[in-house]
Amino acid sequence: MTEEEKQGLRQLKADVIVYLQGEREELYRRFREALVETDPRIGEYVLGCILHPEAHNLYELLGVKRFFYLLSRYEWRPGRVRHFFRFYEALKFSGLEGRRRYRLTPVQAFIFANIYGFYHDGLRLIRTAYLFVPRKFSKTTSVASMALYDMLFGDHNAQAYIGANSYNQAKICFDEIRAIMSGLDPDGRHIRINREQIFFKDRGRDSLIRCLTANAKTQDGLNASLAILDEYAQARDTSGKSGAALKNVLTSSMGVRKQPLTVVCTTASDVVDGPFARELDGVLQVLREELENDSIYAAIFMPDVDDAESDPATWRKVQPHLGVTVREDYYAKEWADAQLSADKLLEFRTKLLNIFAVNERSAWITSKVVGSATRPFALGAFGRVPAMCALDLSESDDFSAVSFGIYRQQERSFWFYTRYYFPEGALEGHPNERLYRIWAEQGHLTLTPGDVIDYRVIVDDILAANREVELLGIGYDPWKSQEVINMLAAAGAKNVLRPVKQTYGYFTAPVQSFEHGIKTGHVFLNDNPINGFCFGNAILDEDNLENRKPVKRAADRKIDGAITTLMTMRLFIDYER
Repeated sequence: MTEEEKQGLRQLKADVIVYLQGEREELYRRFREALVETDPRIGEYVLGCILHPEAHNLYELLGVKRFFYLLSRYEWRPGRVRHFFRFYEALKFSGLEGRRRYRLTPVQAFIFANIYGFYHDGLRLIRTAYLFVPRKFSKTTSVASMALYDMLFGDHNAQAYIGANSYNQAKICFDEIRAIMSGLDPDGRHIRINREQIFFKDRGRDSLIRCLTANAKTQDGLNASLAILDEYAQARDTSGKSGAALKNVLTSSMGVRKQPLTVVCTTASDVVDGPFARELDGVLQVLREELENDSIYAAIFMPDVDDAESDPATWRKVQPHLGVTVREDYYAKEWADAQLSADKLLEFRTKLLNIFAVNERSAWITSKVVGSATRPFALGAFGRVPAMCALDLSESDDFSAVSFGIYRQQERSFWFYTRYYFPEGALEGHPNERLYRIWAEQGHLTLTPGDVIDYRVIVDDILAANREVELLGIGYDPWKSQEVINMLAAAGAKNVLRPVKQTYGYFTAPVQSFEHGIKTGHVFLNDNPINGFCFGNAILDEDNLENRKPVKRAADRKIDGAITTLMTMRLFIDYER
């Protein structure tokens, strides 16, 4: 995340605090029925957010603002909310002291009120609910109660499905549901339970709850009224055998239902490139009012941009049940354990702080290191000094990169200046469309005309750069740069064109030199946020000869700027005066 993006989030939180605190009395007067008369715990949570915003993250506060917006626009049914509350509190869930009933906490009351309280044209408004919460947030009891509620009080032929990325994960929730139902009907007079399904036939009802495996290819013919995706953040883009494929199958089966509900209940993971991580971006845009979708509800519990992961205030912000259903000393103990190894620290960050993270042992050049090496400078800032250039080209699938490198003898430092290009016609519908448009508006990404990269723009920029610096070498991938190389050669650059092999052995020396330089303060990068994006997407891979080269963290992660920077470094290593 760039500093500009962080500042935008800081300002957004300040703005929503001003709004909620300034309008508090009027909002309470207008919506007393929902805040107090439906159940006072709803108002208790809302008031806590307004009066103590420092204890709540940005997206919690935006969720409160969105609650008032929905109250002003749609029908509120307090009876439906109270009915679900009574149902939940009548169930017996597993616990340390055996099976017992639990009262809803204020934050749980707020969550369920959002999901079940709003109606439009006689039908429930919310069709998709995202519960992005840390471990020990009562996820299992939440989704179990929703599945049971759908089976007993939903459509007469309700079909609730519990799915996850693995069968064992789905069974954890399903087994809890099965135990609850066995307690409700110990003689089996109204329900029939087997290993993977629960059937309820009574008073004209013929409904079921079913546990699903992640093999979505076997799930045709479903008619889901409720789909619960547990630990969806661990899903990967694996054809036909992933939580993502299962979610698609379930949601596509809901076409005949009048008020279907999909519940994504998950904690963060190290799958930073998975379908949920991308989906979450859109959900956060809805909360920030950048996208409009009133059928979505999202409960988001994670740190704000400036929160220290070692701060107990951060732990309380992320885990509102700390001291309620989670022992007061739990986070402190886990944080102490997290200092023992990279694996434990990753577990603390993903499962307890609820942030997407990767094992630092696999990270190469972190965004923090890139940030410390970033300097605002123009390519010609040092005069027409000797320089190297390298390029990595795409056609239409994503951006191309061109890096220029300058070595300053008096400081023994390298200065790398990278430019990025993308075809304007390929923006619409691209997975990173919004991000690329922001970069283009800020001048960090050059949009070329047409649906594919216009190589003439890149060639013209390289030739123009040669008037600012003296290009001693222009490095290129010999396998995919022929058109640009021909254009550069025709323009008079033939004598400085240098093929740079993309093998592991060819990258080992520049990797070592770049690592040493950036960590000792002798390598600097221009202030383009795409640099951090590229280096952050790269991890080091090693062949059987212990040669090292950065590779993509995942197939759709771009590292072009990192590659061209290292290619430029390679040209310096090979240069003979």
